[in-house]
This record gives sequence, structure tokens and C-alpha cells, in this order.
Amino acid sequence: MAAEMSFANATSDNSFSEAFGNHMKGLGRMFYIHSPKEQLYEKVEDVPNFFRQSYPYFLIFMIIEHIVLRLEGKKGIRLNDGITSISHGIFQECGRLIWRGAESYLYTWIYANFRIVDLPWNNPVTWYAAALGVDFCYYWMHRACHEVHILWAQHQVHHTSEDFNMGVGIRQSVLQGWCGFIFYLPLALAIPPAQFVMHHQFSYLYMFWIHTESIKSLGPLEYILNTPSHHRVHHGSNKYCLDVNYGGVLIIWDRLFGTFRPETDKIEIVYGLIYNQPSFNPAYLQLFYTRYVIQKFSRLESWTDKLKAIVWGPSWEPGTPRLGDEDMKIDVENRAKYDIFLPAWCNIYIVLHYAVVLYGFFELASRYMGMTPISVIIFVVYVMASLTIIGMLFDNSKYAPMLEVLRCSALAFLTRSIATSPALTALQMVYVVSAMFWCLHTLKLLEIKKKVD
Repeated sequence: MAAEMSFANATSDNSFSEAFGNHMKGLGRMFYIHSPKEQLYEKVEDVPNFFRQSYPYFLIFMIIEHIVLRLEGKKGIRLNDGITSISHGIFQECGRLIWRGAESYLYTWIYANFRIVDLPWNNPVTWYAAALGVDFCYYWMHRACHEVHILWAQHQVHHTSEDFNMGVGIRQSVLQGWCGFIFYLPLALAIPPAQFVMHHQFSYLYMFWIHTESIKSLGPLEYILNTPSHHRVHHGSNKYCLDVNYGGVLIIWDRLFGTFRPETDKIEIVYGLIYNQPSFNPAYLQLFYTRYVIQKFSRLESWTDKLKAIVWGPSWEPGTPRLGDEDMKIDVENRAKYDIFLPAWCNIYIVLHYAVVLYGFFELASRYMGMTPISVIIFVVYVMASLTIIGMLFDNSKYAPMLEVLRCSALAFLTRSIATSPALTALQMVYVVSAMFWCLHTLKLLEIKKKVD
């Protein structure tokens, strides 16, 4: 008996040590702290989805940042803006569920047929070469996303928040991966695909935490690394913030190519787009600028100008340089942030339903490889539609109540058809009651009254 208890205790201790070690490795990935020998993969399919695995860390970091900001006497992460940022991250992940890694197929094909050198996949030298190569290509991809209009139409999603916090780190475009992957293709001549896919994820994980106002300076590291200080400048709408600090992990590329600009305490940075869009609707924020590019293309007469409207800078107009006339660019100095103040019960309702949508998404993400493509598309559309309607509720859109009736009714019907447990039955009742409430609201029998700030 004593031997059995000793064995059980040893097993429990080993399990705890293993779990603790895994959590520390997950935390280290957020700062690009890795052991190359433990992160070597031969095939692309062997590379874990580190980005999706890191969502718990994203949420923990955001909560810690919010607490720190509140202790500093600031408002912290706004509920509507923070949830909108997370919704954009889920939008991006939903896109990845649909195309199932297809964006890396061309890279793999080039590597298989045209590589000019065989670097061993299990050599730490290859690991470091891949890290440096991915970061170098990211600089040029990111710079192009600011200097090529059609690419900016996708990348602008990341700049739509008027706040600057870690939530913005996961506010990403659904289509930018497809628009920007071409800049990484030269790496396929030497870097094994698995190493590319891995470091591409590591790069974005690192860039998550540099979206914060809580960290002022990292001292000497400011000369080498991209830091919160450098990235705050990049996200500003002030004129001195435009078109600078494109680096991902390293800031040395900006220093080498003349696009570096340090932060100054003489100017208060105003975040967001120059012409900001008043909305918390993620679908609208993903798409509105593409419509603007199409409109600009349509209003110009010559085909030369039409082409320039697509491939030259966002500020370009006929008769100006490729990136636009500097004297014509607006210098945003201050502005009131877009905000809609809803009653507390409405915010609680949104948070509870949002939590259910997130749970459904992660269940889908864990099972989608065993599902048919049509089934995946149906569930992805539902998740994205739910996040869109929740965004419309935050906007207090006049269309949101009726759409919420339809959303809750659909979920009530679905849970009724698969209800096999008391939990699902209870969830069904929640959706039925929610649909009835919003139906009464649409009939003007109940009304949301905005509270005054």
C-alpha cells in the first residue's frame, strides 16, 4: 500500500512538473524564447498551431494589462473595443479553418521543386536562419501593406482600434495572409517549409504583447528589438507616425532602410485610422476599405490612374508622388473616441452569449479536420455571423435586435435537435428566452436605453 501511494505521489508530481513545464514553454513562446532543439519539425503537418494554443495566454495578458492600466488610473481595455479585437482574431482563425493551410502550399511546392540549397531541418543553424529570414521578409511585407493600396485595404483592419492594447495584437485581417504570403516565397529556395510555418507563428506571437501602453521602455533592447515604444509610433495617426517602424521582432530593418522613428513625449499619439470608422462590427471593419478602393478605381478615368489607385499608396491622387503629397496629409492631433454606452444588463447579455460563441468556435477548431468541408463552412459562417451581430449590438444598430432574434432562434432549434444532456437543454432554454426578449424589443414593447457617460 505504501509503495502504491508513493508511486501515485510520484506520478502526480511528474504530471504537475510536466504541466508546469508546458505552461512555461507556452509563456516563453510569447516572447520568442525557445529551445531550438525542442522546436525542430520535419513536416508542415507536424508543426502545432501555436497561435491557437496561445489564446489562453492572450486572454490572461489582456486581463493583467487591464488591471495594470486601472491601477495607473486609466480606463483600461474597453469592453466593446476589446471584444471587437478578439472577434477579428476569431475571423482570421475561421478563415484558416476553411482553407486548411492552403496558403502554404505554394511555398511547399517551390521548396520541393526549386530550392537551391538543402538545409537540414533538424539543425539549430537552420532554425536561426529561418527566424532571421522570416523577420526580414515580414518587414517588407508589412511595409508593402502600408505602401500598396490594395494590401492596405486588408491590413487597415489591424489599425482600426482607437485604443492601443494587447487586444489589438489579435485584431487581424481574414485575407492579409493571402495577400502577403508572396513576400515570403523567396525563403522557399532554402528554408524548409516546417521551419517557415513555425517561425511565422512565433513572429506573430511576439508581436502580440508589444501592443501596450503599460510598458514604457526596454532600455538597451530598444536598439535591436521591436518594442511597445516603437510600435506605439507605428499605430499612431499623427503625421509623424505615418509609414514608419515596420519591423516584426527586430527593429534593425527599419534602422537599416530608413523607416525608423523613435517615440517622443512631446506629442500625444492618437491611435486608429486617419479617417476612422465608427463601428464595432467586425465584418464591416474587415470589408469597408476594400469598397473604398473599388470606388476610387471607378472614379478615375484613365487606366493608368486606375492601376495606380490599386498598387500605389493609400494617399496617392493623380499628379502626386507614389505615396501621396506630404503637405496634403492630415495631421491628426486629437479626437473623441467612438463609444456607445449600453446598460449593464445588455453588456452582461453580450458577454455571456459571446462566451458561448467562443466555446463553440474552439470546439469547431478541435474537430474540424474530421468534418466535411461543407459542415465546416456552415459552422464558420454561423460563428462569424454571431460575432457580427454582437458587434452590431455594441453599435446599437437598429437591425441588431431582429438579427439577434434569428440567431437565437437558429441556435434554439439546433440545440433542440441535438439535446442529449441537461446542459444542452438549459442552453436551449436560454436561446428561446433570448429570442423572445429581442422579439419583444423589435415590437417596441421593450427598449434599450443608452446610459449617459
